[in-house]
Amino acid sequence: MKVLSIGWTSVRRALRDRTGLFFVVALPLMLVFIIGAAFGGATTPVVGVVGGAGALSAEPAVRVRDFPDERALRTAVERGEISAGLVRAGGATPRLLLRADRTGQQLRMLVTSSLTREANRVAAAGFVAERTGTDRDAALSVVDSTRVEPVEVRAGTTGEALFPQGYSGFDLGAANQLIVFTFLNSLTTAAFLVETRSLGVTRRMLATPTPAGVVVAGEAFGRVSIALLQGLVVLVGSALLFGVRWGDPWAAAALLCAFALVSGAAGLLLGSVCRTQQQTAGAGILLGLGLAAFGGCMVPLEFFGPTLRKVAFATPHGWANDGFSVLTRHSGDLVAVAPHLGVLLGFAAVLFSLGAWRLRRAVTR
Repeated sequence: MKVLSIGWTSVRRALRDRTGLFFVVALPLMLVFIIGAAFGGATTPVVGVVGGAGALSAEPAVRVRDFPDERALRTAVERGEISAGLVRAGGATPRLLLRADRTGQQLRMLVTSSLTREANRVAAAGFVAERTGTDRDAALSVVDSTRVEPVEVRAGTTGEALFPQGYSGFDLGAANQLIVFTFLNSLTTAAFLVETRSLGVTRRMLATPTPAGVVVAGEAFGRVSIALLQGLVVLVGSALLFGVRWGDPWAAAALLCAFALVSGAAGLLLGSVCRTQQQTAGAGILLGLGLAAFGGCMVPLEFFGPTLRKVAFATPHGWANDGFSVLTRHSGDLVAVAPHLGVLLGFAAVLFSLGAWRLRRAVTR
């Protein structure tokens, strides 16, 4: 009962810190949204036109926006208000203004294809008018009413795709942010453990009929509870707000709990080693972001070379990242992530042993 009481006190102190609460709740979900919108957003690109859209207006993959002149169109493209601009002045050759990004290159092919179809339509109408002696409008009607059997194209996939169909940037960003902030906030909130020791609260607890082992267990329980709370905020919040799919719920819950144990143990060790809150905050940020980078939270593990992959799997972040990847990208289950769970629990056991030993020495000497 004392263990729960000590742990709950640590959680309450973390929740009362408004700045810390922002990093626990708001910032992770904001980053999930930003990353999802940047890399997985389902927004329709906008193409500005001067002089009429023509066949482009029938393209379902883009939205067309009219502009009064080329100057206004060019300004909109430069500012990023639209993805591309098409200038069609009289009988002159159409000119396409593009942004130098991936969307711009995709629109180049789409607009070129649309203009080609329109040119072919006009050329076919000219041929019909010349052969039949009808006017241009009648010839266009004949061309439009002529039914051409479509060519059947069958596409297949060989090998295994890096990201499955329907996998969005929200799915990718949510798993990364869960790992980053669960570990990072566990380390930074370890400053409360340093404060408890420096104020003599721990020694006063030992003056009561409370063994040192109970104090250590209570502090460990508090660290794990904070980590688990952080992970649940990202997991549940991203699922409700952005429709993130975490795969098998039991396997996802097991991975979250295992990584929360690792994070809580790391926080316990850091809080028992550091002597000031400033040291804890600085070391926590450095270790949290450094391990996140090496563990594939900044760039997907699939983009790592052989050497970096070995480094990644020397960190708990790499195993957690790969575990969530198995669930969300490859439809894995609890059995599929069993190796990941075993390694994470091994990390937790080692860190807890070191943290408990160091904290016990710090509070009893």
